Amino acid sequence: MTDDLTTLLRTPEGVNALALAGEVADLDPLAAAASVRARGVAPDLAAAALTQVELRRRAVAKFGAAAGRMFFTRAGLEQATRAVVADRRAARLAAAGVKSLADLGCGLGSDALAAARAGLSVYAVEADPQTAALAAANVAESGLADLITVECADATTVDLAGFDAVFADPARRRAGRGRVFDPRSYSPPWDFVAALADRVPRTVLKLAPGIDHDLLPPGAEGEWVSVDGDLVEAAFWCGPLASVPRRAVLLPSGAELTGSGIEAAPVGPPGAFLYDPDPAVVRAHLVAEFAATVGGRLADPSIAYVYTDEPVDTPYARRLAVTDVLPFSLKRLRALLRERGVGRLEIRKRGSALEPEKLRRDLKLSGPAAASLVLTRVAGAPTVILCRPL
Repeated sequence: MTDDLTTLLRTPEGVNALALAGEVADLDPLAAAASVRARGVAPDLAAAALTQVELRRRAVAKFGAAAGRMFFTRAGLEQATRAVVADRRAARLAAAGVKSLADLGCGLGSDALAAARAGLSVYAVEADPQTAALAAANVAESGLADLITVECADATTVDLAGFDAVFADPARRRAGRGRVFDPRSYSPPWDFVAALADRVPRTVLKLAPGIDHDLLPPGAEGEWVSVDGDLVEAAFWCGPLASVPRRAVLLPSGAELTGSGIEAAPVGPPGAFLYDPDPAVVRAHLVAEFAATVGGRLADPSIAYVYTDEPVDTPYARRLAVTDVLPFSLKRLRALLRERGVGRLEIRKRGSALEPEKLRRDLKLSGPAAASLVLTRVAGAPTVILCRPL
């Protein structure tokens, strides 16, 4: 989508095209395009409107009702911060006394918008011209243009003097190449991003959740965030913004778990209850801290399942009631599930090489009952744990 089309979509003609596209969005794509064009909309504008309607529908999961007023690209939507995450980050920055923020790599503007909603003044830069144009359109539609300036610029050229804080979200996707996993291939590159805290001490880096803990700058806080159990990002809080070594944040509940990230949990036999920690807890290396909150233990020092003998309510994990613990044997497991009449089986695994869907086929399940099966290790030995969910 060109800058001209971005501008046109915000005119009465474009608004009409978007409305027509919304009416036919459930049709086959070719039929939908033909229908919009038949109503007098130029082909390029019809295609752009249909694309925006499709992306807005997908964006509801991240932005709620606000998605219906925003503009997107496919790649930009994939990397855009969910509103609930951006709002929490903005509130934390505001609570730290930040008044002005440089947003380097603003994408479609999600974090800039959240910061402005929290009262911060934001200078947002984006290297890709099309994405920058859409970010500017999103700012204009939000009514926050008095607090946000969007420019198309190379983040590495921005003068950061005078800003209270810096937020950087380096691009982790390349056209035609998908996700980029090596931080050295980020845009801007990792060397530049990692050095930002030396220039502006109050720096926050938004990163992929799989980022190596060893890349955490000295004294910085590593934070991992999940939304509805889906691990969505890591953030490194630097300088005065750091308050703990590691933090796991579970949204939308707002539950937080903090700790050193280097503690070891006690180890013992499986118990009557198994806890599968939220992925933010696991990725933040806070399983030992979580185990302490429920008085739990690991059955294997390298596997992040926690066990207790009594049930304990917790926001940090899903709890299952253990009914059977046995060494892995396909024949024995099949017989047990047949005896229990299990026809519906949820399969979880950690520390197991077994493929759940192949195992499901091999088990030849039948019957009215449901159960949860955990493939794991106990004291290094391949083990299956049959559970009922609570």
